[in-house]
Amino acid sequence: MEFPLADCSVRAGFPSPAEDFSGKRLDLSTMLVEHPQATYFLRVAGASMQEYGISDGDLIVVDRAVQARHGHIVVAIVESEFTVKYLYQAGGVVRLKAGNPTYPDIIPKGDQTMEIWGVVTACIKRFMR
Repeated sequence: MEFPLADCSVRAGFPSPAEDFSGKRLDLSTMLVEHPQATYFLRVAGASMQEYGISDGDLIVVDRAVQARHGHIVVAIVESEFTVKYLYQAGGVVRLKAGNPTYPDIIPKGDQTMEIWGVVTACIKRFMR
């Protein structure tokens, strides 16, 4: 599905003169999806990632074809449950960091299973319903 794309930007600082809103069409899938066969949309539940701009109820775009590395926001499976966290990998340490100080980091211990399921490539927010 394509939507109209205005031929101007909107300032987040001082107002600018109104411009003509004619423009081309924008297909959101081309903007959000690089690997269609490996891309999923997941709804976030909880506030553990709010410092990274991901809030309860947001939709995240997850690409399973992207190789996860340090600094990526990832969806992981920890003990058979999905979670979204910041991937920390340094000095042989792997940790899933929350973006909220009231939530603990996840550090796999002993026989605990953890699998990186995919990399979050975008977050879609809704401000009003």
